[in-house]
Amino acid sequence: MKEKLLELQKNSYSPYSKYAVSAILVMNDGREFYGVNVENASYGAGICAERSAIVSAVSAGYKRGDFKELNVMVSSGDIGMPCFICRQVIIEFFEPDAIVRCFSTRGDVVEHTVEKLCPYPFDSEDLK
Repeated sequence: MKEKLLELQKNSYSPYSKYAVSAILVMNDGREFYGVNVENASYGAGICAERSAIVSAVSAGYKRGDFKELNVMVSSGDIGMPCFICRQVIIEFFEPDAIVRCFSTRGDVVEHTVEKLCPYPFDSEDLK
């Protein structure tokens, strides 16, 4: 997975921050969806790698319950974690026991369940 994430970082469009992020989403059926961060001069118009991969899977017809794991890597050399907007989207589609792995470019990895990564979720139950 580390090598795939490193290769995928080459597709990142990050001319402003120089902070490339890659994500590989693995579905329960084994299919993979790739995502990279895509920046924009209007910063709010950019999208994170995690959400890019998730939105691709949803566009292909996948639903909540189909998502197995998410793997993420940032180019800084350190382990980077999903931002809180991405965590909110992760909560929407992943089961609490699904795995989120965060890799460094050196090969270090931290693994969390969605429940651990997002201990106080805002979800559909809050809208009732």
